[in-house]
Amino acid sequence: MRKFYIVTNAKKDPDFQITKRICEYLTAGGCRCTVQDDEQLCHQHVDIKKIPSDTECILVLGGDGTLIRTAGDVVALNIPLLGINLGTLGYLAEVERSHLTSALDALMEDQCEVEERMMLKGTVHYADGSGKTQLALNDIVITRSGSLHLLKYRIFVNGELLCTYGADGIIVSTPTGSTGYSLSAGGPIVSPKAKMILITPICPHTLNLRSILLSSEDQVTVETVLGSPSGQTRAVVSCDGADEFEIHAGDRVCICAAKESTKILKINKESFLETLRRKMGE
Repeated sequence: MRKFYIVTNAKKDPDFQITKRICEYLTAGGCRCTVQDDEQLCHQHVDIKKIPSDTECILVLGGDGTLIRTAGDVVALNIPLLGINLGTLGYLAEVERSHLTSALDALMEDQCEVEERMMLKGTVHYADGSGKTQLALNDIVITRSGSLHLLKYRIFVNGELLCTYGADGIIVSTPTGSTGYSLSAGGPIVSPKAKMILITPICPHTLNLRSILLSSEDQVTVETVLGSPSGQTRAVVSCDGADEFEIHAGDRVCICAAKESTKILKINKESFLETLRRKMGE
């Protein structure tokens, strides 16, 4: 690989010393390295129009959150991403600062693999017939909005009612997202290479409700029903913790595997289980 684009989380690299160091190293190796401009650094999303069309790799400096946000922004470009971890755990951003030079050398010598990560497509269907659609690499979360009250949900799989219960929310995640919010809510850890959809309730008002694993071919529909004393049920749909849409009783959220996928570059030969063991021990 010889043509790179760098996306930096300005909060993680405030003086851009690491960004400049990477750019200088790649340039010295005969590569072209384009860095997002100062104006774009102040915004939350990546402007894909400023990414050269022949870019071979996007380097994402930050943490898993930065990489997930960038993945959603650039998915239409079909360019592989490599995360450089400037945060804490970093399941997706696998390159640590201490291994930065060797990772860049491996990239320039094409000593890397591309992992295809499935994404979710979530469509909000409002009672008035309108709708909104978003993609997510990690998860789509439906949770309560406003005052602290229990919400009731009806969950359908392929049009068939699975269950109805009260909870603070619902997490529908990919295998990549299984080590994120879903894990914190008690969900299982799934290999990122798997193709499946996970449903994990958030603080369910029952003792026997657990996460449910479905095929990636299935379609999940979540419908909010009247649950608050006032009868005014409000919830929020969040895709990868970013874009939020408010929904009310009767609105539906349909979730399925997206046709699009995120390409993650893997340099480290460490297996998923080894990474999991190391990260969980920290």
